[in-house]
Amino acid sequence: MTAGTSEPGRTEAHGTARRGHNLFEAASAYVCACAEDDQDRIDEAASRVSPEALSFAVTELASRAVVALARERGETPRTVTRALLGLPVA
Repeated sequence: MTAGTSEPGRTEAHGTARRGHNLFEAASAYVCACAEDDQDRIDEAASRVSPEALSFAVTELASRAVVALARERGETPRTVTRALLGLPVA
């Protein structure tokens, strides 16, 4: 294993077993479950990786999605994010 990865079944310092899940797969499942308001799937996806890893992957997913949407719309990422959040254009 390389530095920063865990062996399947290995217990981390915070007491949860790392099962070798891909953090981007977990983020994808988590965001989809949130969008569909499916608490069981949210909990399952969140249990796959550490909270820190999930936060990183969700942030990366959001960034990539905003850039793709901005390109598709011909707008800036700032304009897209503000529109998605219902904020006035600054």
